[in-house]
Amino acid sequence: MKGKPWTKEQEVKFKQLVEQGETLKAIAAKLGKTEGAIRAKAPKLGLEVVKKKSPRKFFTTSLKLPKELPSVEEALKILAGALKVAAESGLDKVEIQRLQVVATLAKTYKDLLADYINYRQIEEDLLEMRKKYARLAKKAKKAKGNAAKPNNP
Repeated sequence: MKGKPWTKEQEVKFKQLVEQGETLKAIAAKLGKTEGAIRAKAPKLGLEVVKKKSPRKFFTTSLKLPKELPSVEEALKILAGALKVAAESGLDKVEIQRLQVVATLAKTYKDLLADYINYRQIEEDLLEMRKKYARLAKKAKKAKGNAAKPNNP
């Protein structure tokens, strides 16, 4: 079940509270949100959830968001590198788990990037259709205006 949508001000305040080192409980109280909502929103704002023994450090801003989206080719190169390493013998359990995470992230990224590209194309098409509609509406209005005028010889 979804709660109330976040406002831009709440998102900014959330980041400020994290930078101030506030606890999860304090952030939730100050924003009027549940702790679950705070945990769910953190990754969407580029905040990494950390689980340390200190209750003061629940979030960190150390997750750096790229300025440009990596291409599918770059994601595939990372996946290919992980596949090559995974084929080696003697990997320990932690290395195997890390490679599984890389593979899952690469697949997820590819899927989301494909959706993003589709949405961008749909948005572009919609904007073009709006322009065409405006031109047609203008023509129709002009034609209607000309038809309403009496012909004077």
